Amino acid sequence: MPETTTPPTGTPRALIRPYRQADAGEFTTLARASRALHHPWLFPPESAEAYARYVGRLIDDPTKAGFLVCAREDGRIAGFININNIVQGGFLCGAIGYGAFAHAAGKGLMTEGLGLVLRHAFGPLGLHRLEANIQPANTASIALVRRAGFRLEGLSPDFLFINGSWRDHERWAITAEMLSG
Repeated sequence: MPETTTPPTGTPRALIRPYRQADAGEFTTLARASRALHHPWLFPPESAEAYARYVGRLIDDPTKAGFLVCAREDGRIAGFININNIVQGGFLCGAIGYGAFAHAAGKGLMTEGLGLVLRHAFGPLGLHRLEANIQPANTASIALVRRAGFRLEGLSPDFLFINGSWRDHERWAITAEMLSG
C-alpha cells in the first residue's frame, strides 16, 4: 500500500496532517463543544479513551487514512477527514467521512482541507475514486462535497446504522479524472 502519512503541505489558510495521540485533549474538547452541530449525523470520540481507540484504528489499519484539518494561522484543529474502506487492485477506491468543529464551521477550512485530501488520495495514495455517503437532510455535508466536485450517483436506502436506526444515504463520488479535468 502507498505511503499514507505525508499529506500535502496545505493552502494559505488550511493544512492537513495525520492524527496524533497527543491531539486527544484538543480533539475531544472540540467534539464535545460541537455536539449540536454533529447530531444526528456523526459522533466523534469525546473522551481520551475513545479517541485513543479511534486513532489506533486509523493508524493501525492499512485500509484507512485519517487527517486533521487545521487552521494554518494558529494550528487549531478545524475538523477531520478520514478515508475508510480503501480497496486496492482494480477498484482503487475509498469512502470518506468527515466533520467540522463548531468554531470552524462555515469558514471554508473544510473545503480547503477536502481539496488537500483529494489531491493526496489521487496522488500518493494512488486511488482512482472516492465516495461520500451522506444522509439526504445533511445539507451542509452535501454542500461540501458539491463544492469539491463530487457528483450525485444515487440513493442507498437503509445504508448505515446511525443513532439507533438504519439511515438512507445519498451516494456522492469523485474520480481522479474529475478532479484533474
